[in-house]
Amino acid sequence: MIEVRDLHKAFGEVRAVNGVSFTARDGEITGLLGPNGAGKTTTLRMLYTLMKPDAGQVLVDGVDAYEDALAVRRRLGVLPDARGLYKRLTAAENIDYFGRLHGMEPALLARRREALIDGLEMRDIATRRTEGFSQGQRVKTAIARALVHDPRNVLLDEPTNGLDVMATRAMRRFMRQLKAEGRCVLFSSHIMQEVAALCDRIVVIAHGRVVADETPAALLAQTGESSLEDAFVKIIGTDEGLAA
Repeated sequence: MIEVRDLHKAFGEVRAVNGVSFTARDGEITGLLGPNGAGKTTTLRMLYTLMKPDAGQVLVDGVDAYEDALAVRRRLGVLPDARGLYKRLTAAENIDYFGRLHGMEPALLARRREALIDGLEMRDIATRRTEGFSQGQRVKTAIARALVHDPRNVLLDEPTNGLDVMATRAMRRFMRQLKAEGRCVLFSSHIMQEVAALCDRIVVIAHGRVVADETPAALLAQTGESSLEDAFVKIIGTDEGLAA
């Protein structure tokens, strides 16, 4: 479980995150939405300890992210907005490298690597160097690398961005599998169809604050709209749309 309590972050005079609080629970998929400049990406970076908040607290399975950042990183699997693969390594070698960084025993690492390769439907690319991979192939490899140490909490920043239809369907199946395993899944997206299909709960951030934190059905009822896209626009009060 990930708990965010009164998180603040400013860059000079700009308050990017101004009192964000929400909880992403185990066995659920929580969507994090927001328009351009809402503070969504800054919030995610603070959750996975890449950036330190000016004030507030992040707890991952009850562990404070800034009192014991290493313990929190062990509990998190993160797909950031920058995928960053080692191009001279194969997909399997990328996964193995991160497993070794986590100190995994060779036999356990091999089992986890093979399970992820099967789960993400990437058997055909496992032994290929990642240089020249398509966007979908890069994303699958980056997710496998992020999850090799079997974290209970998963943060995905636009996991289907740039994927084709078949790769997107495979990614959604995999996210549902993570939920079925009882993991906490928090992901950002600008695709409302995806949010509607996957999310148990939706957190909407605008102007650095949480402006909604409800189930999809509750958001529709609250706004009186029939689609999540229209509900989102009403909640944030703009037609600017969703952002990366």
